[in-house]
Amino acid sequence: MVVKRNALDPSKFNPLAVLPYELRLDDIRAAVQDVYDFLHDVNTGLEAKGLDRLDDTLRPAIMSGVLSDMLTASLAKHSRALVVNQYFNGHPDLVLKGEYAGNAVKAGDKGIEIKTTRKTGGAVDTHGAREQWMCVFVYGVDNATEPARERRAMSFTEIYLGYVTVADFRRNERGELGTRTATLHAQGISKLRQSWIYRA
Repeated sequence: MVVKRNALDPSKFNPLAVLPYELRLDDIRAAVQDVYDFLHDVNTGLEAKGLDRLDDTLRPAIMSGVLSDMLTASLAKHSRALVVNQYFNGHPDLVLKGEYAGNAVKAGDKGIEIKTTRKTGGAVDTHGAREQWMCVFVYGVDNATEPARERRAMSFTEIYLGYVTVADFRRNERGELGTRTATLHAQGISKLRQSWIYRA
């Protein structure tokens, strides 16, 4: 079977979207295409050897982390004003070029945080409630179709990019061994969804 190369549908973008930091819809489209092309190339090689696709191999949390890192790097490549935050595990993922020394900041307020999730609608856990530009990519992975060689390629179905504040979050209490997280509450997620970029 030939692995299908995925692409976003140009007609599904929001032409009225307001983007920060000189970001363009074409930058987002190109960043997603970079991810699609990478997965196509990798999965074509794996299938040629009779091995499972990357989509079927990685656990969901690992897959989300890989996609977030790839989208961050690709958006930085295509963007005119944003670069990858050079501070390890710093916030946000993308920072305004030249705003911070060495383009590195532990916790800055000029840039965009990148998140990926399989949850329809864009609800995603964060490590804390912050006032920030947040970009959420919703994706789907076909792990059910049989035979496995007929499975659809991973695809992004929704993209949101909006400005949220601390008041838009709710805290998720965890047990002694869990890490406390925060998620946009009902009004917060509704606010983010109004700033939609792409909906398939």
